Amino acid sequence: MAEVVLRALATHAGLAGRLAISSAGTGDWHVGEQADPRAVEALRAHGYDGSTHRARQFDPDWFDDLDLVVALDRSHERILRNWATTETDRSKVQLLRSFEVPRPDALDVPDPYYSDRAFFAAVLGMIERADRSLLAQLAPALRQPAQSPPSLRQG
Repeated sequence: MAEVVLRALATHAGLAGRLAISSAGTGDWHVGEQADPRAVEALRAHGYDGSTHRARQFDPDWFDDLDLVVALDRSHERILRNWATTETDRSKVQLLRSFEVPRPDALDVPDPYYSDRAFFAAVLGMIERADRSLLAQLAPALRQPAQSPPSLRQG
């Protein structure tokens, strides 16, 4: 959901060509699968299209090409930082909700997988707020002339 929302927000802001946005999980159990139907439904209900998403697993070799790696919870953050081989790469890993202003008390985006459709919608609301804040913080730099678009990965 975070990738779909950020991509839509960047497109709406005229910044889609300045960002390379994709998502990947830390585990391989859903690789190649579509997004959970409840996630696609929640996205559609809020005007987003998540129908083309396919799950993939994060590859630590990607760190060299990424400027920012956004984790949705502390367990993902811990795994991603453990996969990083340099302090520079570890510093690229940030929690999505840490970009919210004001910063929330709880920084984890909960995984709605074992919950109901209503919780998927609630999680989508958290993601929308955080993605808006993230894009607002990136936008000034993205509006500057650049050599190549920054890359970020959400997972």
